[in-house]
Amino acid sequence: MYCESVDFSRELADGIVLRPVEAGDAAPLAAAFQANRSHLAPWEPVRAEEFYTVEGQHEVITRRREECESGTALSMVLKAADGIMGMVILSSIVRGAFQNAHLGYWIAHSVQGKGIMTAAVAAAHDIAKNDLGLHRLEAATLVHNVASQRVLEKNGFEAYGTARAYLRIAGQWQDHRMYQRIL
Repeated sequence: MYCESVDFSRELADGIVLRPVEAGDAAPLAAAFQANRSHLAPWEPVRAEEFYTVEGQHEVITRRREECESGTALSMVLKAADGIMGMVILSSIVRGAFQNAHLGYWIAHSVQGKGIMTAAVAAAHDIAKNDLGLHRLEAATLVHNVASQRVLEKNGFEAYGTARAYLRIAGQWQDHRMYQRIL
């Protein structure tokens, strides 16, 4: 891919910027994950303690940057003046006849429900379509995650089924509602 040569950044409301993750984001990401640990726990895999440290985030960022350079993922942070408030990730990018990516995201508890993630997903849609040339985005939400489903639906995603025991979230294999958007 061309992570360094293409500007994937998008300015959202109130000075919030969606931009690719950078090496210098390790400390702010560790702080954001620590501050939101209990808020995110029901929606994410069980994480090792190292994940919540600056060193752990350095390792995660290094992998995410390598994935970007190989063209398989684009990890972006929601950056505000006072730190990182979330992430949007286009992962499992497949080219050829599929031209597809998985969309994942999280937002800090302190700014949840303010339309920020809805705007960030709209920006990710624009990036996927216009910068990456993808044909389709797919996303999966826990069947009881109504807030995340609303974000997707506001962005034109359509539900197309339920995947049983799809991902191991919060220590349990859980069902997910599947969404897609043709770009």
